[in-house]
Amino acid sequence: MSVLLGGSTVFGAFLLDVTRAIVFVAVAAVAGGLVGVLYRWYAGERVADGLAVLVGLGVVALYLNTAGALGEVIGGDIELLAVQTAVFNTVTFVFAGGAAVGGSRLGDRIGAGLFAVSGGDRLDRDVSRIVRTVGRVTTVEVPEEIGDMEGYDPVDGATKGKLAGQTLVFPRRLTVEELRSRLKERLRTDYGVGHVDVDVDEEGTVGYLVLGARESGIGVTLPPGSAAVAIEADPPNNASPGDSIEVWTDGDPGAGTEPKRVTTAELRGAVGDVVTVVTDEADAKRLDTGRRYRLVTLPLEAKVDREFAAKLRAAEETMGATTVAEGSALVGSPVGALDVAVVAVRALDGDVVAIPTRGRPIAAGETIYAVGRPDRFRKLEAAAGSPAVAGGD
Repeated sequence: MSVLLGGSTVFGAFLLDVTRAIVFVAVAAVAGGLVGVLYRWYAGERVADGLAVLVGLGVVALYLNTAGALGEVIGGDIELLAVQTAVFNTVTFVFAGGAAVGGSRLGDRIGAGLFAVSGGDRLDRDVSRIVRTVGRVTTVEVPEEIGDMEGYDPVDGATKGKLAGQTLVFPRRLTVEELRSRLKERLRTDYGVGHVDVDVDEEGTVGYLVLGARESGIGVTLPPGSAAVAIEADPPNNASPGDSIEVWTDGDPGAGTEPKRVTTAELRGAVGDVVTVVTDEADAKRLDTGRRYRLVTLPLEAKVDREFAAKLRAAEETMGATTVAEGSALVGSPVGALDVAVVAVRALDGDVVAIPTRGRPIAAGETIYAVGRPDRFRKLEAAAGSPAVAGGD
């Protein structure tokens, strides 16, 4: 009779252990599912399996430690721990870990369905509006249509094709201006684009995007209307890049010819007997790359116009002109109210006012010459041609 009672007690303890194991596995699966949903909501991607296992086993271990089994193991009193308890803990951990992984993946699917913008195979690219605003990332999708920036060389079609439709990821909580600056820098560094003009809103939607090719080499610092030519000449005496020089031909006493000045140029570089000079386009055509010249170094003089043109060409800002239409919103506004640097205004009588005062009013028909970023200059052009809005009472 005692044997039967003992067997019944053992069987009852076994059923109790199985029930506890099932409960622990279920709790681990629920914990993993919650982690999967929360991680998809916060980060917009699937949680790592290791993190899900850590959370699931943490819940199980918390109970076992409270029950005293783990405390006995840590304390070193192995004899007090029954073999059945050790087997139970091991098996429970194995199944709880697997349940946590399965629960996290199920929770990720549920979260993807709740928070994703679109389903299907684009879940990894598309992020919901909730994730983009309160998550840790902000995504910007490049439009399929990319224009060319006026006044710059166009970007090649291969680069545009690589960019079109791309989804770029940026840190969260950026202001619109910070997001715009980071997007421009990303396009320059990752795709080799030289100039970018883009409009982006607070949700990361690109409303306008035009690109210009990167200018490299000596052409970046060439003022408009000038050209660089490599000629064979004696190395200039004590001259360095940027100095003004005169280019002369050698005279031939036997033929009765005297040395003749060809042009005045700017020295850009010298390697041995090959000298690179920058001069006006018309004078550059007079230089023969097949003959030898002599160079004369001129005293240092300021070249404000060329320095300004070279720096402006290499800078992000650009220079342009726009004419104020009749009835434009700019008519009557002071020059200082514009969001660009106004360098000159051509009045109706043809006179050019250089560096006008900030309080000078703008009249219809006048032409404004300004320096500013392409996006700000676009707004100036739009305002110059848009009609004024009548005020209320």
